Amino acid sequence: MTQERIQEYEKIRYAFTNAPLLLIPDWKLPFKLDIDACGEGLGEALHQVQIVNEKPYEGPICFISRQIKPMKARYGASQMECLCLVWALEKLQYYLDGSVLEVTTDCNAVKSLLNMKTPNRHMLRWQIARQEYGGNMTIVHKAGNIQKNADGLSR
Repeated sequence: MTQERIQEYEKIRYAFTNAPLLLIPDWKLPFKLDIDACGEGLGEALHQVQIVNEKPYEGPICFISRQIKPMKARYGASQMECLCLVWALEKLQYYLDGSVLEVTTDCNAVKSLLNMKTPNRHMLRWQIARQEYGGNMTIVHKAGNIQKNADGLSR
């Protein structure tokens, strides 16, 4: 092994063995949810900004992912991102109920799709699931090359 590889290995080892790895949720603070979908799977990363060692620290609370079923693999990219958001809201319901939530996605169409005037049956179901959060949820677009948290989980 080269010296470079040994140094990189030591960095990775240090990152995995030193706290804080996962934060304990603070329900008084807003949550951040990064979502990403691809033809193979869905991935989400829930995190929060908390004070750790007297400094603000944005740390992960949990990561979830799943494989896409063959029928849903036919969805377009925008519908796949909406599916990803609704699945995350269902799975993380106990974390997110009554909390302020900022959702970050790399698909700009998610905002408009979830506010369609004449939705199809999938979108209608997804709109109803989103309405549970009302004004407590904002959706923010961030380019895919910037948003790395959920990207690896969806692949």
